[in-house]
Amino acid sequence: MSPGADPIATLEDDPFLDPYSDVLLRRQKRALETERRLTVGGMSLCDFASGHEYFGLHRHAGGWTFREWAPAADAVFLVGPFSDWTDQAQYALERINDEGTWQIDLDQEMLSHGDLYRLSVHWPGGRGDRIPAYARRVVQDEETKIFNAQVWSPQQPFEWAHERPGRAPFPMIYEAHVGMALERCGVGTYVEFRDEILPRIVDAGYNTLQLMAVMEHPYYASFGYHVSSFFAASSRFGTPEEFKSLVDEAHGAGLAVIIDLIHSHAIKNEVEGLSRFDGTLTQYFHAGDRGNHIAWDSRCFDYGKIQVLHFLLSNCRFWLDEYRVDGFRLDGITSMLYLHRGLGKTFDNYAPYFDDSVDEDALTYLTLANTLIHGLYPEAVTIAEDVSGMPGLAAQVSEGGCGFDYRLAMGVTDCWFKLVNDVPDEDWDMGYLWTELTNRRADERTISYVECHDQALVGGKTLIFSLAGAEMYGAMHDSAENLMVERGMAIHKMARLATLGTAGHGYLNFIGNEFGHPEWVDFPREGNGWSYHYARRQWSLKDNPELRYSFLAEFDRCMTRLPGLMESLAGTRPMRLLLDNDSKILAFSRGDYYFFFNFHPCTSVVDFAVETIPGEYVHVLDTDETRFGGQCRIQADGQYLATPVKEGDTLRHKIHIYMPCRTALVLRQTR
Repeated sequence: MSPGADPIATLEDDPFLDPYSDVLLRRQKRALETERRLTVGGMSLCDFASGHEYFGLHRHAGGWTFREWAPAADAVFLVGPFSDWTDQAQYALERINDEGTWQIDLDQEMLSHGDLYRLSVHWPGGRGDRIPAYARRVVQDEETKIFNAQVWSPQQPFEWAHERPGRAPFPMIYEAHVGMALERCGVGTYVEFRDEILPRIVDAGYNTLQLMAVMEHPYYASFGYHVSSFFAASSRFGTPEEFKSLVDEAHGAGLAVIIDLIHSHAIKNEVEGLSRFDGTLTQYFHAGDRGNHIAWDSRCFDYGKIQVLHFLLSNCRFWLDEYRVDGFRLDGITSMLYLHRGLGKTFDNYAPYFDDSVDEDALTYLTLANTLIHGLYPEAVTIAEDVSGMPGLAAQVSEGGCGFDYRLAMGVTDCWFKLVNDVPDEDWDMGYLWTELTNRRADERTISYVECHDQALVGGKTLIFSLAGAEMYGAMHDSAENLMVERGMAIHKMARLATLGTAGHGYLNFIGNEFGHPEWVDFPREGNGWSYHYARRQWSLKDNPELRYSFLAEFDRCMTRLPGLMESLAGTRPMRLLLDNDSKILAFSRGDYYFFFNFHPCTSVVDFAVETIPGEYVHVLDTDETRFGGQCRIQADGQYLATPVKEGDTLRHKIHIYMPCRTALVLRQTR
């Protein structure tokens, strides 16, 4: 989308949208008109999104310049050790325009790298200390627990060694959290993640790293969702240069790096965050109940204000420019899109996507954000996390969509956990499973996953722990015999293979789940005695060859590294070959790969016939191999020939295979 573009008829391949064509067109025009309003005077949207280069603290040849937007303030002071933390006239900012911009120019020697500072903001009837909105470095005192901005201007700027790898044709996303990535109890660092975890991710066969909780957040247990300083990489993990080094090393290993971008809400804290920044509650946020998220105990942005758009769009650009990230997963899209925040609502027809509950200002912002991000870096990846299924989020802007590259296929994980937790194995519905694995709009790309961090957050469990439960504590040794553990391992492997094989356009895994990390995720908080026990990854489980976790890790590694699989997945869609609900058999093809699943808990099928195209097929993987903790019931080096069978006047070709219970088999057509 560009200022001179005209709206185009939207999402024409979906006839169910026909009754809403006027709404879709109006929304598209609204985004276009907003972009034109932001880019008056011939500037581009990229130029507009450069607030971080104007506001905040900047060093230059003549000294320092600091600017802040605080329209309701009547006095602003820079305070720190240099002022004895008091308001002093020489550190008073001057209001330089009617919009509420404040500025101070300082000589070079008045500030030094590493100095702490804050703002003292005065407004009619009150005052308060504030962390600057555009602060790029915020640190917490270990003793007092007080947060302050920190002057960050090292003498030697970071030197990038590697180019961005570009977007993978089929993203294999490894979702991770730097702080909880190590086995020790405590907070991991950028350096430790770079040195100890990146090699594991590369070896596991993933091509994209998604990092959570990078933006500064005062409360560690918020999992990074309650952001306070949007332009600061969290200092609890290390310095800006150390985060850049992590990104650079990932690029050198061929990994694209995306981060969670939290623009759906902001922390309520008034010193550390943006709430009541200039003495008013409405500087960045909506007034009244609309400005408060009752479920998340946070503040909700007013996406209709130009200054808020300036702040958030600049934030998008900042992370692309300063840290060379390759894109974003935008969290909490549902909360942004609807005035009811999606709370207690069902979306079982199209009407809720087009009624008065939709926040079209938020929809406009998301469209502009995608336009900006891809204008700055066409290879960038943007992923929408939306549980409502809003049509068009991942359709192109030129086609009337919101412009995301992908949306999360959140129904897939819901399907797996519903089957595992609520349905006896012998009653699994293969039609329901197939529908949920492949249910996606033709005009939108999706990322599929069995589980991410959400399912294991306190109150939930990982899939393997849902399957095997407490039996895992004593029966994960390779010499142990336990039906619950064997069931859990079999389904764990089959679920991942079925999800990857049917994934529309990408696949995601949360750190450690590839090897069946047990239990749940819980960060230190008062309710658990400030324990780090569940805020870490127990790599020793995976690294111990005598434990079954190593089998699951090896299966995942071999699955992701199947030769040519990513190319087959990127250029094709899954084609169902057979679905038999009585025998619990599901078979489908993807390019030259053929996937066969027998989900039945106890019945194996001998000489199972599946119609295919003529050719020869070779065994490339099965979940029952000994190296994966299986019983080795399928010949590992088997070759299969599609033999002609005449049925009436029709000549068909079929391959015949042995399908043991709770086993999946992958064949590849060789000619």
